[in-house]
Amino acid sequence: MTLVHTTPLQQPATPVGTGDGTAFDLTMTTVRELNRALRAATSGSFTVRNPAGRHNLAVGLDAPLEVTIDGHAGYYCAGMNQLATVTVTGNTAVGVAENMMSGRVEILGAAGQAAAATAHGGLLVVRGNAAARCGISLKGADIVVEGNVGHATGFLSQKGRILVCGDAGEVLGDSLYETRIYVRGSVASLGADCIEKPVRAEHLAEIQELLDAAGTEGVSAGEFRRYGSARALYHFTADRIEAK
Repeated sequence: MTLVHTTPLQQPATPVGTGDGTAFDLTMTTVRELNRALRAATSGSFTVRNPAGRHNLAVGLDAPLEVTIDGHAGYYCAGMNQLATVTVTGNTAVGVAENMMSGRVEILGAAGQAAAATAHGGLLVVRGNAAARCGISLKGADIVVEGNVGHATGFLSQKGRILVCGDAGEVLGDSLYETRIYVRGSVASLGADCIEKPVRAEHLAEIQELLDAAGTEGVSAGEFRRYGSARALYHFTADRIEAK
């Protein structure tokens, strides 16, 4: 067996307390060291350079930090976020902002599957497209996608709001509960128990609120259609029992 000697990665200065524009270069440090340093900070702004699609970047943050990931991120970027504002200048892979509790996550490119899955609060903004199952099992967060979304967006979503400025793929809102979905473009098909509903004044106000929160311009609230639950699947009725 041949042993290969590796040189330890250079350690960055670990911010304790506040940060003032501290930068981390992931060619010089590890993801674990990055996350440990960010979780030790209580405020400030930070930049992550050369992310190169690495997974689990900026996860578990629970302070009002401002973190910019300068490039593409891999799986579960900004997962379990609380209070922090995380901006990714490139694309993200599966599960960005998964189980987010509060704060803001913004993707300047496209998002992979299951964006903001199970998120309880906060705002996810995707400037490009979002892939399949965006907002799956959503529990209270807001999602604004300026591009298109893939199939099964809003699947089993329970609470929160999803606004899509482009088109939606097949089985939109399948088996959703009380999540409100707004789509500006076309919808390939609706999932089980999802129906189109009237857009009233309060919904127009809500759409505008989401557009303003995301900083999305050039889009009119009146261009969106509303989709929600028919409320048939989660109410048990005896006439649905099939005799065998």
